Amino acid sequence: MRVVENTMPHDEKSIRIGKTVIPAHAIRWQFSRSQGPGGQHVNKTNSRAELRIDIQQTDFLAPAVAQRLRAHAGNRVTTAGELVLTSQRFREQNRNVNDCLAKLSALLIKALDLPKTRRATRPTRASKTRRLERKKHRSATKKLRRKIMD
Repeated sequence: MRVVENTMPHDEKSIRIGKTVIPAHAIRWQFSRSQGPGGQHVNKTNSRAELRIDIQQTDFLAPAVAQRLRAHAGNRVTTAGELVLTSQRFREQNRNVNDCLAKLSALLIKALDLPKTRRATRPTRASKTRRLERKKHRSATKKLRRKIMD
């Protein structure tokens, strides 16, 4: 497999997702031959796009956001802490690049969302009495199964 590395599209300077701006130098691109149909031309073009970002060494993401991004990405993060997103859905390289960027933005939007904090609650008096009544009923049922002692 022939891989073309670090050929960043010239019109891309930085990517803005919400308030987060990802500089172009933080993204590494690799292009290789795509699988699937494509006719005679498929063996000549490098249309599969692979986006790589080092999550651990980012200065544009807060540590908490980077940790949530790592959790949301799952197995798309390497052991070295690099996020790898690939796309080969389309026959054109620029459409696959845009697809990778869409995947990245979806992951970042999820990671930028703060999880709801859990507030501790106490059971109500009615729920406590219902639970105790169920326990009494179950205990009575089990008592009826015992052997009768004279």
